[in-house]
Amino acid sequence: MVSFEDVTKLYDNYTALKRITFSIQKGEMVYVTGPSGAGKSTLLKLIYQAERPDEGVITVAGVRTDTLKDGDVPYLRRRIGVVFQDFRLLASRTVYDNVALALRLRGMPERQLRPLVMETLKMVHLRHKADAYPPSLSGGEQQRVVIARAIVAEPMLLLADEPTGNLDVDTAAGIMRIFKEINAKGTTVVIATHNRELFRNTGLRVLRLDEGLLVREEIG
Repeated sequence: MVSFEDVTKLYDNYTALKRITFSIQKGEMVYVTGPSGAGKSTLLKLIYQAERPDEGVITVAGVRTDTLKDGDVPYLRRRIGVVFQDFRLLASRTVYDNVALALRLRGMPERQLRPLVMETLKMVHLRHKADAYPPSLSGGEQQRVVIARAIVAEPMLLLADEPTGNLDVDTAAGIMRIFKEINAKGTTVVIATHNRELFRNTGLRVLRLDEGLLVREEIG
């Protein structure tokens, strides 16, 4: 599903990632960890093409991104769902509208998208909040809206950047259960986090970054 071959990413005089090589198989759930500044967010940005590498080859869903034309990037992104730490919800739109937006931008008729949106909200336990507005929700509820928005179009790959960073322990546990349910349905999931408790004793692969280097792979 995802592979990096000797990937390096530079920012001015700063090297964010240095000759990173790894692969993630379809259907896996993998954690990327390391201290702040280790390169976790940069790695995710390279996967969904918010950034391009300076060296190396990245393949996502069978597509080599170095041969990808700029005009084809949106089509690749349609296969990827992204959960941002800062939510990026539209405060003036309802929960329903926030989740439906991506489908509307693709031209899906309301009669087709409504069942998808409502079923997705049910999956994240927010169907009863469909008509609410984001500012009225708790942090955990807003994060679940972000997850719903990311998965409503049934992506092959789901990326999450510090998805529990601003949440209490119990709420974070609930968010992680949702990710596991999504993964169980066949979606490949990659979660970047500095919180070791999220992957402790999970039996899942962990990619550990430090100062832009992939220092080791281990099992959580």
